[in-house]
Amino acid sequence: MKAVVQRVEESFVKVNDRVVGRIGKGLNILLGVKKGDSEEDIEKLVRKIVNLRIFEDESGKFQHSLLDIGGEALVVSQFTLYANVKKGRRPSFELAEEPARAEELYNRFVERLRREGVRVETGIFGAMMDVFIRNWGPVTIIVDSEEI
Repeated sequence: MKAVVQRVEESFVKVNDRVVGRIGKGLNILLGVKKGDSEEDIEKLVRKIVNLRIFEDESGKFQHSLLDIGGEALVVSQFTLYANVKKGRRPSFELAEEPARAEELYNRFVERLRREGVRVETGIFGAMMDVFIRNWGPVTIIVDSEEI
């Protein structure tokens, strides 16, 4: 499981010109699910993400986590995080989980974040979405459950 985590002042997602999820200060999380991912991957990612100290203290140092600041999260499904571009010009998505299983794990990830006390908004799984990200810093970090 892989997440692109962006520290944001604001983020929202639209489907068919309608806002379906919006947050203020917090994290925009683009989440990709790989074949073979499990509950263990969800646990590792959630623990790492909510405790990442990427919010600044009064002296400008990365000292606070999402939990510390009471921040929000916008989670958007992103199967293209598992694109393979080694061969040819068209990406292959053979590593991405099948949609039904990916949606199940995506929903479990969202619920697990909520159990941490984070206010979570989402896009619509499988929909064509417009994601607006006001990246603050900018700060963008890739977190892969295989690497933690």
